[in-house]
Amino acid sequence: MNRHAAYVEGIAFWAPGLPDWAAAAPALCDAAPPAPHEGARRIPVPQWLSAGERRRAPETVALALEAGRMALQASGRRPEDLPSVFVSAHGDLPIIDTLCATLASDALLLSPTKFLNSIHNAPAGLWSMAASSRAANTALTAHTHSFAAGALEALLQCATDAPAVLLVGCDTSSTGPLMQVTDSRGTLAVALVLSAERSAAASHRLDWALQSPPQSPPALCSGAAQALTHNGMADALPLFEALANPVACTLGLPLSAWQSLQLHIEPLQPPANDPPGCGPDVLANRTE
Repeated sequence: MNRHAAYVEGIAFWAPGLPDWAAAAPALCDAAPPAPHEGARRIPVPQWLSAGERRRAPETVALALEAGRMALQASGRRPEDLPSVFVSAHGDLPIIDTLCATLASDALLLSPTKFLNSIHNAPAGLWSMAASSRAANTALTAHTHSFAAGALEALLQCATDAPAVLLVGCDTSSTGPLMQVTDSRGTLAVALVLSAERSAAASHRLDWALQSPPQSPPALCSGAAQALTHNGMADALPLFEALANPVACTLGLPLSAWQSLQLHIEPLQPPANDPPGCGPDVLANRTE
């Protein structure tokens, strides 16, 4: 099994009540579910868009742009220099539901803007404009394995021709009749800046390899992660739990019924004060 290495330079996480990594990291170490947050937003405010653009931005665009911005800010890198990989299991389900309802009632009322934003790579395209980035971007989906597939794509780019890559994943809730066929609940956005070489901004080393037969994903330890298991981007949660904890661990993210992405996560900068509940016992079931 050939192993490769990459480094995590920036981490972002957004869910209702967990608006950034500083809030999410302690919650992802705690077995208790987070307390309900009064007035928590359902989607973030994309700071790189003007007020008018924010009003028109669909949910996936708001989630992806803000998660990407936060990860880049943490890494200290320039957005215009960074190729990116955008992943979503389902795309923008609320917009797809609206388009289907309009087509079923009066197709002449179909909004060209909503149609444009229903395209799976809409967040990637709007990222290029909002971030003034001319770097290449990739948009992909792999249903319940979407984040793992995106992580593999970003890691491969780092291992071949890109010094650093931005990886962004997000999914929204099913609405209307789509709820009967696509069960995605809540909103979740995650992002990582991955680099080929260790820099002063690097917080973790990732050693990775492809493994067959696949490993089962590890059980989620935190109440915060367990509360998000019905979101389309839930396959990202084991990795972000591992990144929140100051202990090395190994886990597998299934890519298919035949193969998984094996990751060994090694913290490089132990936090001065460990968040409550973080420690070797938390990840004992997945630590080598």
